[in-house]
Amino acid sequence: MMVPEELLQNKGASVEHLASGDVIYQIGAQPTYYYQLVSGRVRIVNFTEEGREVLHKLVEPGECFGELSLFDKRPHKTFGIADTQISFLKLGMSSFFALIQEYPDLHLKFTKTIAQQLRFKFLISELMSTNQPECMLSQLIDYFSLEQKYICEDCHQLMLTRQQIANMLGLRVETVIRTMKKLEKYSPIKIVKGKVFVN
Repeated sequence: MMVPEELLQNKGASVEHLASGDVIYQIGAQPTYYYQLVSGRVRIVNFTEEGREVLHKLVEPGECFGELSLFDKRPHKTFGIADTQISFLKLGMSSFFALIQEYPDLHLKFTKTIAQQLRFKFLISELMSTNQPECMLSQLIDYFSLEQKYICEDCHQLMLTRQQIANMLGLRVETVIRTMKKLEKYSPIKIVKGKVFVN
């Protein structure tokens, strides 16, 4: 968890609830709040001119989102959209900065998070430049395993749809489906009733 929920609420954060598909913030909007997800899932996306979604990040409970624009005080470059029904905490910008000044260890936590996000974007850029779907998917799954992201701790199911993976890598969903079947033959994944499990 980025910031303890009790601490956020003590500093004046409010709880909001949105339905799946609702937009939390949009590209070009000025940053006004720090957001932290309590339940559900949020996706951080852009859209191409053709209307195709480009998925940058899926936000899980306890994670923050939209924070980059707070730090450089420039308009959002992405959309934040509820991927499911969600609950989240939001704290005004001035209160957020007062909070991280009062708790410097939180500032370091945000720096580490932003560095991890940059590293992931570098990985995605590198994978997309190869234009080799098998390599792209294999390395992406390896990264998720290493970082323990989007893989169920109990059953090891990959918690991303094939469409979401396609949107991350700039591939067609048909390419992802076909490539997953190929990878099953020699990589540590198993497909059971359409669900992907990582060994």
